[in-house]
Order: sequence, then structure tokens, then C-alpha cells
Amino acid sequence: MTKESLLSISPIDGRYKNKVKELENYFSEFALIKTRVEVEIRWLLFLLNTKSIKFLPLINKNQKKKIESIFLNFNLKEASKVKSIEKITNHDVKAVEVYIVKQLDSVGLSKLSEFVHICCTSEDINNLSYALMVERYRTECLLPNLKSLNKEINKMAIKWANISMLSFTHGQKASPTSLGKEFKNFFHRISFHQNKINESKQSAKFNGAVGNFNVHYVLDSDINWPNITKKFISSFNLGYSLISSQIEFKDNLVFLLSNIENLNNVLIDLAKDVWLYISKDYLKQKISSTEVGSSTMPHKVNPIDFENAEGNLTLSNSLIPAVKNKLQISRLQRDLSDSTVSRNIGLCFAYLEISLKSLNKGLIKIEPNKKKINEELKESWEVLAEAIQTVMRKNKISNSYDIIKKLTRGKELTEESYRNLIENLPINEVDKTKLLKLTPIQYTGLASYLAKLK
Repeated sequence: MTKESLLSISPIDGRYKNKVKELENYFSEFALIKTRVEVEIRWLLFLLNTKSIKFLPLINKNQKKKIESIFLNFNLKEASKVKSIEKITNHDVKAVEVYIVKQLDSVGLSKLSEFVHICCTSEDINNLSYALMVERYRTECLLPNLKSLNKEINKMAIKWANISMLSFTHGQKASPTSLGKEFKNFFHRISFHQNKINESKQSAKFNGAVGNFNVHYVLDSDINWPNITKKFISSFNLGYSLISSQIEFKDNLVFLLSNIENLNNVLIDLAKDVWLYISKDYLKQKISSTEVGSSTMPHKVNPIDFENAEGNLTLSNSLIPAVKNKLQISRLQRDLSDSTVSRNIGLCFAYLEISLKSLNKGLIKIEPNKKKINEELKESWEVLAEAIQTVMRKNKISNSYDIIKKLTRGKELTEESYRNLIENLPINEVDKTKLLKLTPIQYTGLASYLAKLK
């Protein structure tokens, strides 16, 4: 760990830095500056390449390459130059504009200087930059990582499809299931939210100071500016917002964050359930010879990966409502209270990414304790009470539920007492034989089949 990491106030930039390093490409200060530079340069190039726009000077292919290189070759050293300019301008977007002008001057293209940032307000650059950052993270990082986790969960579902296990409703013994089916439940739920996240494409606006193309039409009223800007935004594979104020209404981002929040709740549920199965000794963790479970109790193998995931998912879900609630609100056409909130969007995702890694790490370490699972099943014949009372109903025995309730509620049945109960039931022999053959291990319905479904 570096000195900077040790001195970091946020664990995101300290303890967990290596776990979220890939997010530097999407949500760091450097990423924001770089994306702003990209947007400014691509807007300039777009205007230069649009035939209907006549007020820009002509340039050749070599000059276009020089312009492109400003963002293609942008690195930390260049970002530092932007930050130095910002100290003078006290305006982060203006600093980017000044930087680009200087770069154009340095390659002999000062004739383009006045056209940098033309027809733009800062929010045009910002909203598009943030949309790009979020969209790239969503498609390049989040969805692949989520897919990888869910693939592992589905493998476990199929692998353990035939391992019968007690269910627990209200913490009490319930009709048996299969271990694989319980993981299949989570695979199904995560898949649902994965699809919703896949639908959460970001959008952007590029329509000037208050969203009306005011200056655009003063500049040239013959140009179809809505079509021009739509084409520009579409070139980034983003949705286009024609109607806005100075700001892009953040409803698409809020939709994504809401989906993330819902996903986080499912992942918390997964972490807690696996934790409980470990505590019940239904699942065992593979032991690392170097790992310490307790500073005083040497025997312990703690489910720390699932605890870590739960804690970080809780942090993600604590931040998301604050971000959502602020970004949907702006005084009149614009205020700046969203700025610092927007800069924290990445934290919502960072805590999620830490959790995904922890869950992956934890899941590959667990394995079923079949001995323990089977022992509890063999000691739990009372869970067949559901089957008994249902067969009695079929045989038209009045008050079937109440009869079995009196015999089984709060009581334990042994194999012997179960068979005595069945032998004395006034039901047909076919049903009696079926019940006599039934065991808690067999009483799983279609659990195995459902666990193996694609």
C-alpha cells in the first residue's frame, strides 16, 4: 500500500483502491477532465465535418489528425496542465477550453481557437461527459462483472440441483428444497435486474444555455440545430434529449441508479442467506492456511467475504438515494448544487464493485456440507406434515389440516412415529403406500428440475 493510500480518508482510495482500480477510467478527476476534452474536441471536429456549417475555416486531413491527437494522447501530465489553468480561471470547464486553445496554437491551428466551445454552455459539456462516463462503465465494466458473478451462481445451482435440504420459513423448518434451487432463485432475480440495467441507456442534451438553441439560431437560423446535435450525441451511442433546460434532466441516470439499488438489495439478500447457511454448517468454506479467523479464537473460519459484500452494498444503497434525490431537482433553469453530487456518482458504483468482487471470492470458497444437511433432514420428518394433510384432503377426510396440526405442530416426528401415523390414516392404500415411501430427502417437488433450467 502506498503512502497516499495509507493517508486516504476514503477507503475507496485507500484500503479498497486495488479492488476499484478499473473505475479510475470512468469516475476519477482525470477521467472527467479527459472526457470533457474528448467532448470539446469531437464537437469541434463534428462541426468541421458538417457540410451545412459554413462559418468554420477549412482544414485538411493532417490538421484533423492533429486535433484528434489532443484527446487521443491526453494523459495525466496533460490533465495536470488543465488543473493549473483551473487555478486561474476558477472554472473547471473553462480551463478545458483554455487548454484546448493552447494545444491548437501549439500545432499551428490558432485559426480554430474562437470555435472551441462554440454554441456550448458548460452543462452541455458536463452532462455529455458524465453520461459517457456512466454509459462506458455500465457497458464495459458493470454488466460484464455482473454477468460473471451470475454465471458462477448458475453453475452452483446446476451443480447442487440434487442436494436436498431443509427450507426455513420464519426461521423454522419448512418443506424441503434443493440447495441448487436456492441458488437458482438468486440467479433468476439477478438476471431480472441485469436486464433492467442493460436497458438503462444514458442520454444527453446539447442545446445551449437554457435548452432552446438560442445562440445557435442567431449564428445561423438556416441550420437544423436539433438534427445536428442529435447526430452528434448519437455518435457517442447515447440517447438524445431534445427537451431540457440548461441541464439534462437526470431521469435516465436515476432509472439506472434505482435499478442498481434494487440489484444491491438482491445481492444483500444473497450475502445474508449464504452467511446463514455457513452459520448453520450447511455450507463450509475452503480454508486458507495463512488466513486468521479471530485474534483470540484459532478455530474460526469467518464468512468475511459475504460480510464485506453486505457492508459495501449497504453503503452503495445509502449513497444512491442522496444522489438520485438531488440530481432530479434543480432551481429553475439551473443551479450548481448538483456539481459535488455528480462528482460522487462513482462512489455508488465503487461500493457495488467491491461487493461483486467479495461475493465472487466468497462463492468460489464454499461447498456443501452434505453430512450436516442430510442429518438434519433425517431428523425432521415433521416437515412431511404438508404432504400428509394434503393427501388426507384428497381422501375427503374432514378437518385434515387441524388433525395433523394437533399431531405435529411444535413437535418432532421420528421415522418410526411418522410411519405409525401414516399406517393409522383412513386413506386408500395407493396413497398410503406413496406416503410410506416418502422421506424428507425425497420431498422436494420439482426443485432439482427448476434448478437446472436455463
